[in-house]
Amino acid sequence: QVQLVESGGGLVQAGGSLRLSCAISGRTFSIYDMGWFRQAPGKEREFVATIKWSGDITYYADSVKGRFTISRDNAKNMVYLQMNSPNSEDTAVYYCAVAASPYGAIRKREYEYAYWGQGTQVTVSS
Repeated sequence: QVQLVESGGGLVQAGGSLRLSCAISGRTFSIYDMGWFRQAPGKEREFVATIKWSGDITYYADSVKGRFTISRDNAKNMVYLQMNSPNSEDTAVYYCAVAASPYGAIRKREYEYAYWGQGTQVTVSS
């Protein structure tokens, strides 16, 4: 059974930093892209970032580009999201996800991901 467990969320001051982690168990996903999404109160879940299976290509939503960094450790079956200089608009529940199929093009849509974590709350205080 595949499980994704996010951690590292919490309260952070605007301009600070926070690192989210996602531990994946149940199988190896070294050839699958991984992503982070988020859902703010009253809003739909939105794409944040994705990283190719090889770890050498990343893609970000415009709203986080230059502030957030996605990375992965295939040996540990982990994916991370480094959040620098967060602001109040980054307050949301953050979800990690694994792509539905190996390799492939950049994935930015929810339906392109098959496995999801339960989410971790990030609250940015101003």
